Amino acid sequence: MVDLESEVPPLPPRYRFRDLLLGDQGWINDDRVQVEFYVNENTFKERLKLFFIKNKRSSLRIRVFYFSLKFLSCLLYICRVQLDDPIAGHGCLGCTNQTYNLFMIDWSPIIWVNRGLAIWILQVSVAVISLFETILLTYLSYKGNVWDQVLRMPFILEMINTVPFLFTIMWYPLRNLFIPVFLNCWLAKHTFENMINDFHRAIQRTQSAMFNQVLVLISTLLCLIFTGICGIQHLERAGQRLTLFDSFYFCIVTFSTVGFGDVTPRIWPSKLLVVIMICVALVVLPMQFEQLAYLWMERQKSGGNYSRHRAETERHVVLCVSSLKIDLLMDFLNEFYAHARLQDYYVVILCPTEMDAQVRRVLQIPMWCQRVIYLQGSALKDQDLLRAKLDNAEGCFILSSRCEVDRTAADHQTILRAWAVKDFAPNCPLYVQILKPENKFHVKFADHVVCEEEFKYAMLALNCICPATSTFITLLVHTSQGLEGQQSPEQWQRMSGRCSGNEVYSIILEESVFFSEFEGKSFTYASFHVHKKYGVCLIGVRREDSKNILLNPGPQHIMNGSDTCFYINITKEENSTVKTHEEKGKGQRLLAGCHGPTGLPVHSIIASVGTVAIDLQDTSCRTECGPTLLLPTDSGKAGSRRPSIATVLEVADASCIHSCDLFSDQSEDETSPSDSELSADGYVKGYPPNLPYIGSSQTFCHLLKEKVPFCCLRLEKSCDHNSHIDAKAYSFQNKVIIVSAETAGNGLYNFIVPLRAYFRPKKELNPIVLLLDNQPDLHFLEAICWFPMVYYMVGSIDNLDDLLRCGVSFAANMVVVDKESTMSAEEDYMADAKTIVNVQTLFRLFSGLSIITELTHPANMRFMQFRAKDCYSLALSKLEKKERERGSNLAFMFRLPFAAGRVFSVSMLDTLLYQSFVKDYMISITRLLLGLDTTPGSGFLCAMTITEDDLWIRTYGRLYQKLCSSSGDIPIGVYRTEPQISPKSEPNDLTSQSQISVSVDDFDDTKEVKELRSSHRSSMSSEQSDRPLLRKKSMQWARRLSRRVPRGLNRSGERFNQQRMSLYRRSERQELAELVKSRMKNLGLSTAGYDEMSDHQSTHSYVLINPSPDTRLELNDIVYIIRADPLSFETDSGSRKSSMGNTPDIGLETKHETEL
Repeated sequence: MVDLESEVPPLPPRYRFRDLLLGDQGWINDDRVQVEFYVNENTFKERLKLFFIKNKRSSLRIRVFYFSLKFLSCLLYICRVQLDDPIAGHGCLGCTNQTYNLFMIDWSPIIWVNRGLAIWILQVSVAVISLFETILLTYLSYKGNVWDQVLRMPFILEMINTVPFLFTIMWYPLRNLFIPVFLNCWLAKHTFENMINDFHRAIQRTQSAMFNQVLVLISTLLCLIFTGICGIQHLERAGQRLTLFDSFYFCIVTFSTVGFGDVTPRIWPSKLLVVIMICVALVVLPMQFEQLAYLWMERQKSGGNYSRHRAETERHVVLCVSSLKIDLLMDFLNEFYAHARLQDYYVVILCPTEMDAQVRRVLQIPMWCQRVIYLQGSALKDQDLLRAKLDNAEGCFILSSRCEVDRTAADHQTILRAWAVKDFAPNCPLYVQILKPENKFHVKFADHVVCEEEFKYAMLALNCICPATSTFITLLVHTSQGLEGQQSPEQWQRMSGRCSGNEVYSIILEESVFFSEFEGKSFTYASFHVHKKYGVCLIGVRREDSKNILLNPGPQHIMNGSDTCFYINITKEENSTVKTHEEKGKGQRLLAGCHGPTGLPVHSIIASVGTVAIDLQDTSCRTECGPTLLLPTDSGKAGSRRPSIATVLEVADASCIHSCDLFSDQSEDETSPSDSELSADGYVKGYPPNLPYIGSSQTFCHLLKEKVPFCCLRLEKSCDHNSHIDAKAYSFQNKVIIVSAETAGNGLYNFIVPLRAYFRPKKELNPIVLLLDNQPDLHFLEAICWFPMVYYMVGSIDNLDDLLRCGVSFAANMVVVDKESTMSAEEDYMADAKTIVNVQTLFRLFSGLSIITELTHPANMRFMQFRAKDCYSLALSKLEKKERERGSNLAFMFRLPFAAGRVFSVSMLDTLLYQSFVKDYMISITRLLLGLDTTPGSGFLCAMTITEDDLWIRTYGRLYQKLCSSSGDIPIGVYRTEPQISPKSEPNDLTSQSQISVSVDDFDDTKEVKELRSSHRSSMSSEQSDRPLLRKKSMQWARRLSRRVPRGLNRSGERFNQQRMSLYRRSERQELAELVKSRMKNLGLSTAGYDEMSDHQSTHSYVLINPSPDTRLELNDIVYIIRADPLSFETDSGSRKSSMGNTPDIGLETKHETEL
């Protein structure tokens, strides 16, 4: 066996210091050699080529030197012309005057010139250097074909300008020979173009092609003019002997097509040169202009660059989108520039697609063309991000394309854009819009993230328990001055428009005029008194050492000077000044005050620095009431009184925070007999064990002790555990909430969680039925199987049988979610067509059903519950157009479906992301209001209804005091429903005729309408109260018009028309009712709960955000309140148990049930 180890050569010894001094003598006889590798060939030619051509820096220096030589040669030619005397003799050096007459021209002045010795030496030196360099570069560029190098125009021009100077060296008399040195300008132009290219290579940065083409065009034009000047001047030496200035004047006049004619060439050679130059200009210049125009059009498409100087001296933001639609652009611009501090900002749009015609027309408007820069490019390319100067941007908005059929793919594109932006500019604030909640954690690093499906489903869920929450949030996140509807004759439109100007603002307490006096007081005390004094609604705070915002932390929260206060007001405090009546100087007497303990002034005014001003009316207690409120008395007991509204304490005691029957939303879970039944069903409170996606917020909810089998979640199919096949068979105690969606996405989980939150009373939990077009996957069923009374059904909203099986005939709400498959419509606005028609069918079949619809485009809201001959809807359409002409961002707010919260478009929430650039807290506050985030100690949004027993409170300000003093709740708005009254028709308006005809036809119903209007509150304005009289007069006028026909025909025709109209209406309604009932009978369903005649077309609803304290409360008003976290009360109650005594509970679960 061969010993392999003996064949391995020994390793060389380590180098020692002695080896470094003496050299490596032990390895002299080693066979190994050192090999050097060259990138280029190690020949003399290759080294010269590397220095003169390949090396970008040395090549740039060579070209600069060569350009300097050519420029110097042109200057030397001008000096020679200026020193030459054309009157002197002509001929070779040392010769007498010579004449060469040919074709009646003396050619000697053209052939010979007077060239001084110094000029000759300089020109010869320049020519020799140029010729040597040209020959060297030609040799280095040689690639096998010498004619390719020799026949190039630069080489020919170089030979013409340099070789004759060599002959003057060989034969001295030829020193005065004319040589067209001025042609070196073309060689200088060619070198200048190459020099620019080498410069770009050297600095590794490319200038705009438009800039390079402009330089080429200018240099070409200068060369043409310079050649013409020198050529004509030299040829005219044999003519009228023009100077350089005369020749320059002639060329400018000729090339500008002016042609005065005072300076003209006299001999035919100069005339021929002019013809040649004009022909060359007609060929060369159009080609240059064509290239320039092409680059200009391409630049218009791509948008060019945003200059570095502008980026460093001006402030701008970057908007990255995959496709730019006109609605998206206008929503962003209107909301972004609605803030005064952003008026000097520029918007750079980075979009990979070409700008469409609509966007181009909008960006040509003077208001936008100076502010918006459109760049065509991709956010995934650093070159395009560099063009947009993203590293200097104040922020970057990345929006998803919600019109895509595959929303997951759209989210993937958004994620890559966000990663690319963060990699390119790590310090740039990032605002990202994402569609699917499962993709949200990929962009968690962004400063602000808005997930569309999270907000959409949470808002739709709250719409079912707090009516018009979507409208309330939409108005709250839009920027408005509260001027919408102020010119309308309708009082509700003026009130709603004025209240829509309320927004959320923030300020540090110690820096505030509104809140600084409440330092050391409880939050509830500060909220009530600041609303009473200034009309400002304090909704939340944030500690200095915390990032969490607390909505209504309750009376146990003590205000600190470093707290950040969040409040709702018509304008921010920095734009307001506070003036009392004493400061006005009008001699008005200031009353003593409302309450003795508070000592607050009665009257105050907030005058905005801008265009908004609010006068707060007298919100004090009436003097006749004294410290108590006079309540309605029973008959025969006129002297009896009830306790008045309690005073809000500065530092509240837990024993004083109690609930009352009217205002606390008591669940009575522990005291009601049904509690044992619910407990027997296995209801507990806790966190859902299975979350559908990463990043889902943990919410304390009502859960089942044991999860429901998947087979029992299917509503329409029986299983081994139950035999029910429709919603009616379950005998639910509460009405059903139905959600119609295409697929069971992860966002649908956020619809269930707010409806099963721990603070919702058990007795008020509505069953939830998911009407899905497709079968849900197992992951989604695993997430919802722990929630009580949640079912799904595979069906379609198009099928009446599916609707009846899921309980639409007795449903509390029907939520229709826009389907993703409809996004593939050729026309963008047609994406909502199927949804709108289906909802209209539901509206006709079940007119009493509360339908909440989500649309893609807000402009399509006008088609919801469409009535072609409704005068009121036509009047609202005209009002919307007028508001849009006035530049309102909320022109759609008076549409009845939107005002009532029946329709919602998720694109309205885009402004939430835009506002976060100025208000970084808006997303957090909105998520807390919608229940998407739960912070310990933070309150939640709920609603209460004003009943007849509550009308003794009279005003919104007194209700504020009652809620703050009794349960610690903070009211933030009112949802009001009123009878619908037709507006006054304008003069010469065709709607007046249709209004009269409707009034005559509906005369049988006028009694019912009058009774409805007589029940309306006295708080209605005189303008509204007069309208029944106007309606009565219009009907009388219509009857007088009808009496002009013969009496017999009048009576019979009128009776016949009324009978025919009533028969038509009854037949239509009966036909629809019989259709529904027949289908219910075929399915084996009871028709007892179906009310085919219930119709709410005679009323309209609207939202009032933070109304003034003197606003009168109406019957059935729904008040939005932020209720303090019950868990925080229970945590605090442990330490104060002895002081509470027998104080009644405020609707909370027992302590052992609410432990986390």
